[in-house]
Amino acid sequence: MISNRLRTALPTLVALALATGCAAAPDDAPGSVPAGVPTRNYPDDDSAPAVSPVVPPVTATPREPVTPVEVATPGAVTEVTSGLRMPWGLTFLPDGSALVSSRGSGDISHVPPGGGPASRVGTVPGVAESAEGGLLGLAASPGFAADRTVYAYVSADPTNRVVAVRIGEDLRSMSVERVVLDGIGTADRHHGGKLAFDRDGNLWVGTGDAFEGSRSPDPDSLNGKVLRIRPDGSPAAGNPLGTAVFSLGHRNVQGIAFGPDGTVYASELGHRTWDEVNVLRPGVDYGWPEAEGVDGATGEPPVFALHPDEASPSGIALAGESLWMGALSGQRLWQLPVRDGHAAGTPIPHFIGEYGRIRAVEVAPDGALWIVTSNTDEATWGGTDPRPGDDRILRVELTTP
Repeated sequence: MISNRLRTALPTLVALALATGCAAAPDDAPGSVPAGVPTRNYPDDDSAPAVSPVVPPVTATPREPVTPVEVATPGAVTEVTSGLRMPWGLTFLPDGSALVSSRGSGDISHVPPGGGPASRVGTVPGVAESAEGGLLGLAASPGFAADRTVYAYVSADPTNRVVAVRIGEDLRSMSVERVVLDGIGTADRHHGGKLAFDRDGNLWVGTGDAFEGSRSPDPDSLNGKVLRIRPDGSPAAGNPLGTAVFSLGHRNVQGIAFGPDGTVYASELGHRTWDEVNVLRPGVDYGWPEAEGVDGATGEPPVFALHPDEASPSGIALAGESLWMGALSGQRLWQLPVRDGHAAGTPIPHFIGEYGRIRAVEVAPDGALWIVTSNTDEATWGGTDPRPGDDRILRVELTTP
């Protein structure tokens, strides 16, 4: 198992695959944090090792470079819905409508496919709201049209869990059918919370270290992991340890996305030096709490590493040869060109400070992006005052080459 990864001090933003060329970046290229965008206010975190502001550089072990890709560009932005309170997870239904979770209240609301006011479907019972906890990720069953089931990640007492929720035909009622997975340690922060189905019908679950870094490399703990299970909660076939665990050594995974070739990407909130976008491989330890960010000669290098003041990543989605990643503290949408698990250009920031914190990012059935703002979340870091209409879901048209 890989561990004890090395840190390095590099420029604020690093694209690690050393692609042979770069996608063109707009004038708002990364660098200093613009006026009006707060820097990340880190709470005390005794679970994390101290990070020196100056670390001798080491040579990163890059992935093989790939030919730069022609990437999609964001176009028109329109409002889908507004007036949401502490939204977190977003999942699409077969008719193009969507469900969105409310972290604090535990409500699930329905958003029409063409936009308009969101209507409450119901409330998941037993949600324990905390600084970062509550009702988090949602993922509609691949067979939703027949089984009406949505999976939800719930911060609860005494442990976090994944539950199966049956949605009424009228989209005005729901009931929790069963607990799919429990035993995920809980705390005030670092819950992870992302849920996503792959094309084989496996449910992927991103968890956090629950503010205790020693849990992340522990194969017997569900914390600080990416889990892969069947809809009934049993381990997916081929999991490296024969348990729910797919990969280890994560700090706080809030985004998972799949490439057309089966590559699995995950966004991970770091501590004080680097946030990461990783390609997930079975059984690999990604190094937390011993290291974060750029690797030395050992370890699995992230595809991209970004400074927390410009990122604090949450949801990610893949469209138009790019990963699209919401930034909380960074208050922007990152475009990360990729191909087959490799960086294929430099990161491009969009909408810096324009919409505030961005939480969820999903690809709609028509190919556009839906992004969910997170300005009513009362965040302990990277927060911002709610703007008129917050929180909102925005539709971003993508223009492909």
